[in-house]
Amino acid sequence: MATAKVSDATFEQDVLKSSEPVVVDFWAEWCGPCRAIGPALEEISEEMAGKVKIVKLNVDENPEIATRFGISAIPMLMMFKGGEHVATQRGAAPKSKLVSWIETSV
Repeated sequence: MATAKVSDATFEQDVLKSSEPVVVDFWAEWCGPCRAIGPALEEISEEMAGKVKIVKLNVDENPEIATRFGISAIPMLMMFKGGEHVATQRGAAPKSKLVSWIETSV
């Protein structure tokens, strides 16, 4: 399962009401480090399908949710379980570190 896009309008349904854990990638087109981790997140999404859902939220297009969660630097990954924010990964990281963070946060 590839990463999906979420927006201010779909965040509650797609993330907070999800039956499985969700990693939200807060990113923007102009952010080099955001683009750098994109392929790793796509691979992780495929490899961990059924365990965790990975979604992307463009902070420029969706300022309401970014502001609500205090996103001041990107990339920023946040894990949500049962509608609650449970973990944060700040900045870009190698795929192995992202996988480890997700596995310990799920």
